[in-house]
Amino acid sequence: MNKLTELNEWQALLKHHKLIAGQHMREWFDEDKQRFSRFHLQCGEILLDYSRNRITDETISLFCQLADAVQLRQKIASLFAGEPVNITENRPALHTALRDNTRQKILINGENIADTILAAQQKMRDFTADIHSGKYTGITGKPIRHIINIGIGGSHLGPMMCTHALKEFALPHLDIHFISSVDEDPLMSLLQKIDPETSLFIISSKSFSTIEPLTNARTLSTWLKNKLGEEAIKKHFIALTAHAKKAAEFGIAEENIFPIWEWVGGRYSIWSVIGLPLMLMIGDKQFSRFLDGAHAMDQHFKHSKFSENMPVLMAVLGVWYVNFFGASAQAIAPYASRLRHLIPYLQQAEMESNGKCTDKNANLISYSSGSIIFGEEGCDSQHSYLQLLHQGQHFIPVDFIMTGNAGTSLLHQDILLASCLSQAQALMRGKKLEEAYEELIAENHTPQKAKELAAHKMVPGNKPNNILFLDRINPFNLGALIALYEHKIFVQSVIWNINAFDQWGVELGKQLLPDILRHVQDEKAGESIDSATAGLIHHLKSIRIAT
Repeated sequence: MNKLTELNEWQALLKHHKLIAGQHMREWFDEDKQRFSRFHLQCGEILLDYSRNRITDETISLFCQLADAVQLRQKIASLFAGEPVNITENRPALHTALRDNTRQKILINGENIADTILAAQQKMRDFTADIHSGKYTGITGKPIRHIINIGIGGSHLGPMMCTHALKEFALPHLDIHFISSVDEDPLMSLLQKIDPETSLFIISSKSFSTIEPLTNARTLSTWLKNKLGEEAIKKHFIALTAHAKKAAEFGIAEENIFPIWEWVGGRYSIWSVIGLPLMLMIGDKQFSRFLDGAHAMDQHFKHSKFSENMPVLMAVLGVWYVNFFGASAQAIAPYASRLRHLIPYLQQAEMESNGKCTDKNANLISYSSGSIIFGEEGCDSQHSYLQLLHQGQHFIPVDFIMTGNAGTSLLHQDILLASCLSQAQALMRGKKLEEAYEELIAENHTPQKAKELAAHKMVPGNKPNNILFLDRINPFNLGALIALYEHKIFVQSVIWNINAFDQWGVELGKQLLPDILRHVQDEKAGESIDSATAGLIHHLKSIRIAT
């Protein structure tokens, strides 16, 4: 395949960009009363309004041609078929199989993973039923009341985000806690809240070798043994891992080890046994609805034509702004408190997936891939970073997320939704200099003063944004929303010709950590590291000596 930027379809988009880049969306809306009708799409109970984007019908048509040129349809089929799309690790990325209730046969090394997945899910269901019924107890015979998830990255962000979003569906008598940082402060705070006799600790670690969760797990196991004896770990610890032998060596009973597989990436693992904390909270029926929602989005993604395909449209809009308008960041603003943890979840999903500098052919790429993902819960964002988006010099698209059931009070809900729509409109329309001037005159300012102030109150507008409207937050719709973003990220990786399923930059930090830790802990060490690191370690040691 030719380099991306050399494709005729890419060159056509460059020419198209030059033609429309200077046009303003407010004029498009004023001239075209059907713009929303033409630029919105619904999939189940999720509506995407992408009318406030710097696009025309031709933009979408040209991107569909680009999608064909990079063989997107074939790449989608490869993803779902279990081909080794993770080329640097020679693995498939089969998170979609985890939510496929049709149990389509897929062979990996001669094994039908549909049967493997079914067995793991049944083990999750049986365990959940035993916890809920009180059949499974701690070592002293008391039922479990506290679930503590010990993980990091996807094994932390996914369960934490989903349990917070779906707390309305929580079954009684269980409290879910999350520990990810190796900082001792949250760990000690947790121990003040839980009773060892009624606590279950879940070590969520695919490799069972990542230092942060294992350090936390060892600290907690020591605490538990001191409270309840050496044998307590067999009743109060379970493991979600691809390395059962390591979990057994830790002391976890074989029946309490739940399997995950190498073909499930950490940031795509909420659909696997990593989702056990969520199943424990909402029950197996609602967890099945969560999987069904993702599967419904999978089917939409697989079968819809590109011009009516929600993940594809969101993906190409991102490419449009990153590579043609020079945007380096993307804001996520959910106007629903229950979705506040979606932002760090999507930070990992997108930035870890598409933050790459080489293409699949091991060539350095000459274009940007991925965006800096940031954001805040909607109303809070209005009083933090949105000012920069409105009047700053940075070009930052926004995904606003609205829901139809954010609370029981219509007053609160109406204000919440109006706040979101007003920000979306302000970003798109802005305020012209003459409009600001006329407002100031109407407020009885002198013409001279109005002229001076108008320049400060002028807002350029023409800033793009999407609105994703979920009819309600429930397991099905949350599953669909997460899958939507997963597929958006995959489509972008196909266009950029990069591998979305490895993270060698992250691995480098893990690789360096043990050696630096040895330097921190060994008084005589320090010669083989750079001067800055050595200097900081020396400063740390001098503080410890002084105290």
